[in-house]
Amino acid sequence: MKLEGKVAIVTGAASGVGKSIAKLYADEGAKVVICDLNGDAASSAADEITQAGGQAIAVEANVSKEEEIQSLFEQGIKHFGTVDIIVNNAGIMDNFVPVGEITDELWDRVISVNLTSQMRMMRTAVSIFLEKQSGVIVNITSAAGLFGSRAGVAYTASKHGVVGITKNVAFQYAEKGIRCNAIAPGGINTNIGSTMNAPDPFGMERVMSGANNNPRNGDPEEIATVALFLASDDAKYVNGTVITADGGWMAY
Repeated sequence: MKLEGKVAIVTGAASGVGKSIAKLYADEGAKVVICDLNGDAASSAADEITQAGGQAIAVEANVSKEEEIQSLFEQGIKHFGTVDIIVNNAGIMDNFVPVGEITDELWDRVISVNLTSQMRMMRTAVSIFLEKQSGVIVNITSAAGLFGSRAGVAYTASKHGVVGITKNVAFQYAEKGIRCNAIAPGGINTNIGSTMNAPDPFGMERVMSGANNNPRNGDPEEIATVALFLASDDAKYVNGTVITADGGWMAY
């Protein structure tokens, strides 16, 4: 088992990519803290893992709030003793809104969930990792973090930010036993679209103009295998990089 004895916190883990990562980590021996805004769904995901013989607890938390992040770590450490791995997966869409139409409210909400939460999660994790001189961070960015118009302006900015902080953290803590990498998925069959309503017609038209070049959408399990690699010792010399997992879409 690649993660035997490790403790992992996975955000946005009640469904989609986060749930697949949590299940695979548990299958590989990790004790998993399933964090999600939807407490009932998080509990259901944790139950699935325990019924399959793994170890998991559910924590309902809004990662855009600092006090709830602190509570998340406190509960995880109280139950499992420590934290070795964090996966910053929680995220929301932005209705494809272009800069000419973006409101401060929408901008602040997307940046808070997609970017600021990852910084706060890493800030808390690093304080734990430094004591042990070891720890792994896996951030979920997006094709929108590498290209200019795979989403609206807020989502694009937030995911570009994730790429930047991933590289910054990786280099600055590389000599402290801490690794930090990111995954940039292409189109994945998940329910993240449920965070979107009334897409902006102009923005959507511009975003979708290149959609026909996508060879195929992926499944959450295909991202989970990349997250397992990055969290395991198989990737012990991999640090500060972004792995694209997109079926070849970004190769165009």
